[in-house]
Amino acid sequence: GRMKPVIVVHGGAGRIFKEREEGSRAGVVRAALRGYGILKQGGSSLDAVEEAVRSMEDDPHFNAGCGSVLNEKGEVEMDAIIMDGKNLDSGAVSAVKCIANPIKLARLVMEKTKHMLLTDRGAHLFAQAMGIPETPGEKLITDRSRERWKKNLEPDSNPEEFQKDLGTVGAVAIDSEGNVACATSTGGLSNKLIGRVGDTACIGSGGYADNRSGATSTTGHGESIMKVVLARLILYHMEQGMSPEMAADTALDYMKTRVGGLGGVIVVNSSGEWAARFSTKQMSWATVKDDQLHYGIYAGERHTKSVDEALASESARF
Repeated sequence: GRMKPVIVVHGGAGRIFKEREEGSRAGVVRAALRGYGILKQGGSSLDAVEEAVRSMEDDPHFNAGCGSVLNEKGEVEMDAIIMDGKNLDSGAVSAVKCIANPIKLARLVMEKTKHMLLTDRGAHLFAQAMGIPETPGEKLITDRSRERWKKNLEPDSNPEEFQKDLGTVGAVAIDSEGNVACATSTGGLSNKLIGRVGDTACIGSGGYADNRSGATSTTGHGESIMKVVLARLILYHMEQGMSPEMAADTALDYMKTRVGGLGGVIVVNSSGEWAARFSTKQMSWATVKDDQLHYGIYAGERHTKSVDEALASESARF
């Protein structure tokens, strides 16, 4: 292949509380480095985005996998999607419980079934058939998620206030063959109705990948993202000749003016240009291109390190 591989990840758009900033930054950096490691060895963009998202699902700082928010009944119900830009194949799961890595299950839906989306009980049966170990629900629930759930149950609470700290996770990549892919995973909205499915599991909303234009993964207010089919809208703008940054800003601006929705997106186009843009206060993101790591949380914030330096401090941390 001749393409220089690129990976971009996000850890969710919204408001990241001060005491969680460090963990959010470290989590997206680790995910980006893991995904890039796969690309660097000639691995596929699909493997890279799955690995990056799996890394964040396992990290309790994010609202995906372990650390997911709880529904009205105090349970974790998760959504995930993965998409292959080569042939537009996609796999997704919605309202899944008791598994550690919904993104793995989404990948299996894509590769082992003729379908694109399995939900709830059917997804559970499929996971069993695929030999995916069951994780007791309590194992996925952090003290923080339970505290928040309780707070939101109080009569004078305003769950909307807490929704600002969303933390959906996602990744997009282009590999050395020029194939793009996206992956997105989430625990959804805190105190949501049982069976609520947001944008993440919906192709074109939570993510979209097409080798002809690029790939994107979204985060933010799910219902708003669905109304404008945000991921596909961004690719449409790129097909009209916009840069990733311009396409992202144009689509986010439309979502804000048309339906009052806030969110964030990561994008890579078919020539390896990338963007991480958001209309919320913050979004944790990281990217690796040309062996340079870039990352940030606030608008206008961008730290840069060489991959070697970043990997050295990674291993020092553990």
